[in-house]
Parts: sequence; C-alpha cells; structure tokens
Amino acid sequence: MKGKTILVTGAAGFIGSNLVKRLLNDFDKIKVIGIDSITDYYDVRLKYKRLQEIESLSKEWTFIKGSIAVKPLIEEVFIENKIDIVVNLAAQAGVRYSITNPDSYIESNLIGFYNILEACRHHAVEHLVYASSSSVYGSNKKIPYSTDDKVDNPVSLYAATKKSNELMAHAYSKLYNIPSTGLRFFTVYGPAGRPDMAYFGFTDKLVKGETIKIFNYGNSKRDFTYIDDIVEGIVRVMQHAPEKRTGEDGLPVPPYIIYNIGNNQPENLLDFVTILQEELVRAGVLPEDYDFEVHKKLVPMQAGDVPVTYAETTPLERDFGFRPSTPLREGLRKFAEWYKVK
Repeated sequence: MKGKTILVTGAAGFIGSNLVKRLLNDFDKIKVIGIDSITDYYDVRLKYKRLQEIESLSKEWTFIKGSIAVKPLIEEVFIENKIDIVVNLAAQAGVRYSITNPDSYIESNLIGFYNILEACRHHAVEHLVYASSSSVYGSNKKIPYSTDDKVDNPVSLYAATKKSNELMAHAYSKLYNIPSTGLRFFTVYGPAGRPDMAYFGFTDKLVKGETIKIFNYGNSKRDFTYIDDIVEGIVRVMQHAPEKRTGEDGLPVPPYIIYNIGNNQPENLLDFVTILQEELVRAGVLPEDYDFEVHKKLVPMQAGDVPVTYAETTPLERDFGFRPSTPLREGLRKFAEWYKVK
C-alpha cells in the first residue's frame, strides 16, 4: 500500500469512514481521497461527525462532497489524481427504502457505479473493490449462502441493484481486464452506525419509551457482522487484486472474484433484541428496572425481507487467513457504550 493513492467512495458512511480511519492510521505514505454526497437519508450530523474524526488525524486526506452519479466530477477526480485502488462503498442503502424511493437507487447504485467502472476503464487502476450485499441471495433456501449459489431472484430493488453491480463489474473485468473484487456484506453493525438499522432504531425507540416492532414474530435470523471485522476484510482484500491471466482463446480471463464477509453465525432476532436490551441496561442507556416486555410487539415479516442470512466464509478464510469472529454481545456492548456518550 506504500505510495498508493486510494479513492474511497461513500467516505462519510458507516463502513467508508471506518475504512478511511484504518487506512490513515495503519499505513504510511498513502494518500486517501474520499467522496460522498452527504444525502439526508439519515441524520447528516452523524456523517459530518465521522468526517471530523477523519480530519483530526491530520494525515494525507482529501474530501470531495459530490455524487458518483455526476460523471464529470468522477472524471475530474481521476484526471487530477493517479488513482491506484478504488473502494466503492457509495450506494443508496436499505431494503425497505427502495420500495418507496426507487429513483435514488438507480441514480447511485447503477449510474454511479457505471461512472466508477468507466473511470477504472480509462485510467488503469490496479484494483477495484466494491460493496455488494447479502441481499443478493434473496429468498434462497440453501444455507449457508455461498458465492457459488445462483442469485437470480432478488426480493427488493436494492438487491437487484447490487446483483447488477456484480454483473457490470464482471463485464468490465472481462472486456477491459480490470481486476475487481466484490464483497457481499452481511448486516453490518457497531458504534456510530446507520440509524436506519434495527439495533440503532430499536435503541432510539426504547429510550423514548416507544414500542419496537419485531418482524417475522422474532423468528428471523441475521448474520450480524461487527464493523471492525468488515474493515479488516476490506483492508486485506484490497491489497491483493485478482491475477490477470490469458485464456486458451488468447483473451483475458476476467480478473474477478466475489467474497462473503459475514460472521458465519446467524443470530435469532429475539435473542439479538434480548442481548441489546441487556447491554443498554449495563451501559446505563436504559434503567435497570426497564419493562422491556411492554415495549415490544411481534409482527409479520415486511415486504423485501428474508427469513435468514448466513454467510459461507471459507473462501475468505482460505485466501486471506481471516474470517469475522466478533461475538454479538461484544459488538453490541461497544455500540451501547458509544450510544451512552454520543
């Protein structure tokens, strides 16, 4: 990584900001350029606070406020900088939001990603790493989810855009020999995370004395993955681009691969909520005598949701000697402690 210039899109986001801090703290003589449109999908104050933490590191860091859907802006970034590695984390997130606000998903996740691919095509980057999602598995019955599984049945527009990213990256990898790695993230959580995620939304409601809705009557399972594990996976992957090879036909074999990054241990949603409650009490966010039972309501599953997510992480472990392993209680404890003082 020494001497490299790295572009991180979505740099004010939950994963992006944590990745930038890790890169600037752990690697010498690198330049990190961040871009983010700072949309109001959730409270922008949280995004600016993340950026302030990055600024305080006083390292080789440049931030650009703008959208990857604006092609001239992306082209300008690549012309003015010799970008070595791109980590594309910019995207409109959220399954349910894609039902009511589809336009933002087409703009950021499809047009924006196309602009990144075009820039990589014309400016010869060493490695494109991009965020996909466990949502691409849809309602697959086979678990754990393997990257070898067929994923042609998305149950939300969000999932469809992420699957489209993988297809687009493969085409560009084949046509233009661009080394690309897709990462299917599984339910990322932790301090200063996205307020639209269940653990954060539940906490906000419980603090206000409101009732939380637990979907699928609490029977859903999620492979909750702590933010530090996600960042560790990205950092390891971005340093090892898929090898460029020539096939028997004399044409490039696409230097293209996809990995799951998940905890490989799905947790029942009711168990998850119980642990969250215990850690919120322990941290002093909720009083010890908090009557949790009167503040929860079991309801049917929502449109776009799936009953279980479960990551098969053997390829990640095989190629990088790493798999996420932070226990749910440990991760939620860190979140609760952050929430107490935020």
